[in-house]
Amino acid sequence: MPDPFDPKLDPQAAITPGDGGAMTLATSEGESLEKEPPPGGADGKGRSLWSDAWHDLRRNPVFLVSGLVIVFLVLIAIWPGLIASGNPLSCNLAKAGQGSQPGHPFGFDTQGCDVYTRTVHGARASIAVGVCATTGAALLGSVLGGLAGFFGGWWDGLLSRIADIFFGIPIILGGLVFLSVVTSGSVWPVVGFIVLLGWPQISRIARGSVVTAKQHDYVQAARALGAGNRRMLLRHIAPNAVAPVIVVATIALGTYIALEATLSFVGVGLKPPTVSWGIDISNASTQIRNAPHMLLWPAGALSITVLAFIMLGDAVRDALDPKLR
Repeated sequence: MPDPFDPKLDPQAAITPGDGGAMTLATSEGESLEKEPPPGGADGKGRSLWSDAWHDLRRNPVFLVSGLVIVFLVLIAIWPGLIASGNPLSCNLAKAGQGSQPGHPFGFDTQGCDVYTRTVHGARASIAVGVCATTGAALLGSVLGGLAGFFGGWWDGLLSRIADIFFGIPIILGGLVFLSVVTSGSVWPVVGFIVLLGWPQISRIARGSVVTAKQHDYVQAARALGAGNRRMLLRHIAPNAVAPVIVVATIALGTYIALEATLSFVGVGLKPPTVSWGIDISNASTQIRNAPHMLLWPAGALSITVLAFIMLGDAVRDALDPKLR
């Protein structure tokens, strides 16, 4: 007959810690839950849109390849002497139109200038126009469009009608008219023209983003708590409405570089002695049958640059758009 005082038969012994009973199971499950990392990161904070976007971009091969190409182009635009030690304005007419030679891998143009040196130095003007024009158009368009979307009323209507006027101007025809009266061949008249015709597109994007953002609950809560217009714009609306502007501006940067080359090609953009891919393409267009190398290299550099910025913009768009996740 079993002993009733035997601890092995005690019902409480089955749930005492250390004997492998239900209490032990519950304790082990609780400890395992405590050891699991909280959602959103090790610190328990949820990841923001920007951290999620950067997480996706680091794993996107399109972003990595285009980013490396752009970093290389920016480096040679700032320090072209890193890979080209020659002078792009030093020419020898005796070598005009000649092909590749030792020390001159891209050959010579119609003036006897080294095509390789001019192609490398041409990155400075083209990228400078693209970056400055994009920055100016993004700032002007974001401010005007953001204010119009936030305040609405007559200001919104006035800005929309002004933007419609600029949208109706053909960009090439506008460049021929506007830049033909400018005698300076530097980058600033071209930058000013691109900003003048480029801000309406970004303005509409910014306006739509602000109109959408100001209808969210957190903005209404901030307004109910007495937040002023300045605080709501800078602290609540702008950080959540700037993503579409960044995407459009990144893609537009490559378009503006191509636009500069087009205007320089037709003779109203950058002018000599400024070194530009558009100028070199224009000079080589008449010799494409006799010396195609003069056109191949600057046109190839322009195409790679524009493609890199467009690919970068596509990658940024995919990372910042929650609908594409």
